[in-house]
Amino acid sequence: MHARVAEPGGLRETAARYALLPLRVFLGVTFVYAGLDKLTDPDFPGSMEPLLLSITDAAAPWLLDMALASPEGFGYAIAFGELAVGLGTLLGLLGRLAALGGALISLSFWLTISWSVGPYYYSQDLPYLMAWVPLIMAGTPTYSLDAALARRRRRNGGQLFG
Repeated sequence: MHARVAEPGGLRETAARYALLPLRVFLGVTFVYAGLDKLTDPDFPGSMEPLLLSITDAAAPWLLDMALASPEGFGYAIAFGELAVGLGTLLGLLGRLAALGGALISLSFWLTISWSVGPYYYSQDLPYLMAWVPLIMAGTPTYSLDAALARRRRRNGGQLFG
């Protein structure tokens, strides 16, 4: 029995090319929403300190200590970080870097806010962390500014502008 090779432009190749697009859209929209939700909350950033003080069991208490040194600054850093990650992911601009930023935000939330959630699979932050991994590995090769810039570079003999 011979292995069947996908024809160029065939269903398998098309599915592989677009496989990460739904994940990218979901994570991008979710992180843009999370950032905007914080920034438009009338209690923000004042709500950060009580939230941080309410965390009693964290795997990385030093992260909490760092955040508590400037709760408002930390809140703005998280909100703008989520916004940048979400927009970078949706636009496909510096896609791997945006995904790495999303993974780091999710990891910090998992190690602090949701660490005490048990069993571990009830945590909302761990699945987000794992969802970023394929985008770190693959980047944003489809419908993205990264892909458009790469095409332009190839047309211009390796130079972006020329």
